[in-house]
Amino acid sequence: MIIIMQSHATRQQVEGVVARVQELGLRPHLSEGDETTIIGIIGHLTPERLTGLELLPGVDRLVPVSKPFKLSSRDFRPKSTVVPLNGQAFGDTGIVVIAGPCAVESEEQLWETAVAMKEAGVRILRAGAFKPRTSPYSFQGLGVRALEMLDDVRRRLGLFVVSEVLSAEDVELVAGHVDMLQVGARNMQNFALLQEVGRSGHPVLLKRGMSAKIEELLMSAEYILANHNERVILCERGIRTFEDSTRFTLDISAVPVLKSLTHLPVIVDPSHAAGKWNLVAPIAKAAIAAGADGLIVEVHCRPEDALSDGAQALRPDRFRTLMEELRPLAAAVGRTL
Repeated sequence: MIIIMQSHATRQQVEGVVARVQELGLRPHLSEGDETTIIGIIGHLTPERLTGLELLPGVDRLVPVSKPFKLSSRDFRPKSTVVPLNGQAFGDTGIVVIAGPCAVESEEQLWETAVAMKEAGVRILRAGAFKPRTSPYSFQGLGVRALEMLDDVRRRLGLFVVSEVLSAEDVELVAGHVDMLQVGARNMQNFALLQEVGRSGHPVLLKRGMSAKIEELLMSAEYILANHNERVILCERGIRTFEDSTRFTLDISAVPVLKSLTHLPVIVDPSHAAGKWNLVAPIAKAAIAAGADGLIVEVHCRPEDALSDGAQALRPDRFRTLMEELRPLAAAVGRTL
């Protein structure tokens, strides 16, 4: 349920409605627009509990919300959420590019790639410390040692770092070394983890599961938002279909669909969707044209030697070329890069 206030409602009237909602044991969610204020109501709603709310001073009307996701819905917050990070802002007019290796493999490899990314204008570095792999025999990441390396890189180069966290028990550890927590596709419905990253207050990059519907992605975001963390960025990274010419099938339509359903920023991972480096650039361009707020791209100085996902990683020179090619495209859709 949402309460739509009158356009001329005073601050005192808005505060009075919020106080009344709280008295009823419900949770108010305030969204202030240019023309009107909307107060979302979270909790167990019954006709008896709602009686009289519509009669409060300044209230225009009550509108039921049928969607199961509430806090992430544009019904609750029509204005797009902007998540700032390292001088950039997800969901604003600028397109944010996150780039770096799939995983931290060594100190030399991390520093070489991080320096190349900074020289290319990247402000947010991606690199995995813990790697959930399909095979238990594949490289699983360097763990805590990798986190310490990432911490050193971000302090000395001034880059912000995003890295994946795999379990609720590791949230505090990972959050102590990175600036943004990534919840990967395989953990999109790990509800204990979602609640913990919500409680952490850290910015969260939430990837769509490979078999998840859009509504399920938004319900996962709801777990984070319900724990008082509004710094959530959604990521479309391809879904599993019958098609095997790419690693996954990028659901490009998910970008405008999500932008219409939620106020949260939406970015695209062309690397995981493609699985092949030569397809990353055209998919990235399509994402920008579709309205994505950013990209997360895998870059490795020597992809042929990469311990994970080398086939989809761009070399730094190819990444720089991609960045140059994206700038006029971003301008064409009214954005900056």
